[in-house]
Amino acid sequence: MELLRSNLSRVQIPEPTHRIYKHECCLSFDTPRSEGGLFVDMNSFLAFGKDYVSLNHEKTGNPVYLHIKETPKSVPEDRPLKKPTLLAIGVDGGFDNNETEYEESYSIVILPDFVSLPFPSVELPEKVRIAVDTVLTAVGAERRQQVAAWTAEDKKASEHALTLQQIKSGVVIPPSAWKCAKCDNKENLWLNLTDGIILCGRKNWDGTGGNNHAVEHYKETGYPLAVKLGTITADLEAADVYSYPEDDSVLDPLLAQHLAHFGIDFSSMQKTEMTTAERELDQNTNFDWNRIQESGKELVPVFGPGYTGLVNLGNSCYLAATMQILFSTHPFISRYFSHQSLKLAFEMAPADPTLDLNMQLTKLGHGLLSGKYSIPVTEKDAATADARQEGIPPRMFKSVVAAGHGEFSSMRQQDALDFFFHLLDKLERGNNMRADLDSSRSFKFGVEEKIICSSGKVSYNKREDCILSLNIPLQEATNKDELEAFNNQKTGKGLEENNMSTDEIVRPRVPLEACLATFASPEQIHDYYSTALKGKTTAIKTTGLTSFPDYLVLHMRKFVMEAGWVPKKLDVYIDVPDVIDISHMRSKGLQPGEELLPDGVAEEVMETAQPVANEEIVSQLVSMGFNQLHCQKAAINTSNAGVEEATNWLFSHMDDPDIDAPISHQASDVDQSSVDTLISFGFAEEVARKALKASGGDIEKATDWIFNNPNASVSDMDVSSSSSAQTPAQTGLPDGGGRYKLFGIVSHMGTSTHCGHYVAHILKEGRWVIFNDSKVGISTDPPKDMGYLYFFQRLDN
Repeated sequence: MELLRSNLSRVQIPEPTHRIYKHECCLSFDTPRSEGGLFVDMNSFLAFGKDYVSLNHEKTGNPVYLHIKETPKSVPEDRPLKKPTLLAIGVDGGFDNNETEYEESYSIVILPDFVSLPFPSVELPEKVRIAVDTVLTAVGAERRQQVAAWTAEDKKASEHALTLQQIKSGVVIPPSAWKCAKCDNKENLWLNLTDGIILCGRKNWDGTGGNNHAVEHYKETGYPLAVKLGTITADLEAADVYSYPEDDSVLDPLLAQHLAHFGIDFSSMQKTEMTTAERELDQNTNFDWNRIQESGKELVPVFGPGYTGLVNLGNSCYLAATMQILFSTHPFISRYFSHQSLKLAFEMAPADPTLDLNMQLTKLGHGLLSGKYSIPVTEKDAATADARQEGIPPRMFKSVVAAGHGEFSSMRQQDALDFFFHLLDKLERGNNMRADLDSSRSFKFGVEEKIICSSGKVSYNKREDCILSLNIPLQEATNKDELEAFNNQKTGKGLEENNMSTDEIVRPRVPLEACLATFASPEQIHDYYSTALKGKTTAIKTTGLTSFPDYLVLHMRKFVMEAGWVPKKLDVYIDVPDVIDISHMRSKGLQPGEELLPDGVAEEVMETAQPVANEEIVSQLVSMGFNQLHCQKAAINTSNAGVEEATNWLFSHMDDPDIDAPISHQASDVDQSSVDTLISFGFAEEVARKALKASGGDIEKATDWIFNNPNASVSDMDVSSSSSAQTPAQTGLPDGGGRYKLFGIVSHMGTSTHCGHYVAHILKEGRWVIFNDSKVGISTDPPKDMGYLYFFQRLDN
């Protein structure tokens, strides 16, 4: 005990703002259920597994830890199933899925000698007892991040909060034993912040929840705000406040004042109810996506190093499928596993390793590749009776890689292609452009576009890319006769495909070679401005590669826009061979006898590209009483998007010091996020800025401008002769032969890349393996013809 007292200065009592980790190790995927349990640093509140807590002690000197250990409870084999009261899985009152129940035990451990003291114990210093109790009752940081991601968007302060009128009724709310004023409900209760009445919440579709008394009271009185009782704690921002007029969960900046009006001391209240977001999260993350791929197949589960599944965090299959394939490539294995230990990554990490991308990638790499977590669990899969593994949850990795990104930090489904771009960009920036540390470099290659105008002169435009995005030429289908017969039969019987079985439907089959040929085939550019002719003409563009990457990623453009900008997914099969050869796609650069187009951009193009306010928008705004000049600026600065967008801009910029200054037609600064988007497409930053300035900040117009004005980027490269052009070695790009072997497929189910489900198939040790979230097994029928992304590895001679 004296040893603990001598280290009391290193014990901290958590504040509501502290992030407390108590469910998962920051360096590994150890949990309280792991053999050594989990150790919570009572100074930083970071958690560490048994094998890693000494590393934290060596780095920080923090000696006092809360040890949390969970052990399975013994359950009789003939235990009766509980009758469900909720149509949900994994929540109180829901269906009993026979999950093991665990018993928690705690102790205080002092390092470096792992001296253990029992908890709870009245002999412990009061500071330690308070600190530990606070940690145990707090919502863990892992859970907070998950709930915050599920809500997708930050809650906004209610427009009614600052002007809320509270009735002086003398009502004092007791700290517990609440009941609805109009029925006997004692759960899901809401306190109206105007008159202090306690009423039950909305009735769910399945009859659970409440009796709608709270919302009916709002309709009768118009009193706008209510707070859910049981969610009020010292962390007021976490309280569930609902605005009926705004029909959303909101923040109440004056909640402490509004609660005090009814005698509520928020600092002493405990959390007893789930917030709306937490309940939605629990019901959605328990849906079993794992049964929708290769269902009906007898998949043989596989375990060991490199065969670890990833737990679906709720619509995170796009991340799981992408990361499984990336950690099957040599650069990722080397960088984040074989050549970097967890100890080394932790030593290089900042004070909070949960916020370091390198640390979390190393943690993920060791989790996937070590085999430590790829072991059969005691219980078998309820659906297949097969041995299964739990998989590892990539929460910390997702949190850090998605930080600052509105979509990836949400719990919504995302496009696996967009995530691949985002991750590679993060890696390149995070490694300070050092090729020896940048594992994304193995996917990079050079693209060269050659344009010949009618004058016979040429221009070359070069850029880097990491994806070869291919159109699918349906006219090259190899089963045209079968397609025609199927369509005739379908028309004759008046059938729709959604009323037919999958086996009956005939889909086009297009060879991958035809997609590659379409990419490299000549393309006409109409209204191309020729600096040689000083006028518009028709030009021919061809595209080739200046280097061949170590790993080639092919993106099949299955999602196209129909008339009216309606997205449609092409229902098509792509015949993909195991080995491809793209040697014929290598570009040759400037050839002897070719003459380059003169430098410069058409003056008329730059003049016509100056942003001009839409007169219809301006006139509508002026009719509302706004100043003409202000209206023109609003239209220009919102790219003529519409009256509503321009109005919002006006309200936000009324007090700008230059609001009355004349409109300048000189190039203005462009939005950095738009620049970053164009850079992610492979364009140079200077070219991206020039294009955005010339197109009023519109990304789509800027992209067209770049393709129609390739000379704009001539200054970024030396194309005066084929011999003076930079080689791949000089630009740091990998290069080699053009033969590649297929080793990975990301396939997608669903009508849009932002919904449905993603699954990875990977060729490992001579056999195809399916990675379907936490489910890993030998694939009996890999969907080679249904891929969305195809991953190839170069075959060097």
